Amino acid sequence: MSSIETTTVSSEIKAFHYSQDRQIAAPIDVVFETVLESVGPLKEMKLKIEAWPGGRWFRDLGDNTGHLWGHVQVIKPPKLLELCGPMMMSYPATSFVQYRLTEENGGTRLMLTHQAMGLIKPEHLDGFPRGWTAVLDDAKARAEAAAKR
Repeated sequence: MSSIETTTVSSEIKAFHYSQDRQIAAPIDVVFETVLESVGPLKEMKLKIEAWPGGRWFRDLGDNTGHLWGHVQVIKPPKLLELCGPMMMSYPATSFVQYRLTEENGGTRLMLTHQAMGLIKPEHLDGFPRGWTAVLDDAKARAEAAAKR
């Protein structure tokens, strides 16, 4: 299940709230580690996460170049990860992303919430649902495969 809600503050400034969840047939600790992998070293994006409060979430392009996507605001393994920052938006905007994990029905419920505000471009608004769906589907597949090993 997923939902998206958009609010126009002015003709240029926008705010949105997006949420999506997955039921995953894997223990909560396995899912949390998979979330860190999904958030972190996505090979095509070269994202890395420093998994401690204040740690950076960034795109590492090598040779001291890249993009800061955000910082770890809260980390409480294996139940909660919160990130805040501009993400891929290289303009006046900020995001809050929360991964909340709960043990449920012999597996784990993974709930993702993404809220943002600022001069958000339409292509980013359109792309967030597709991007988060891919991240959550990948996390689910990898966590369930790891749990079978």
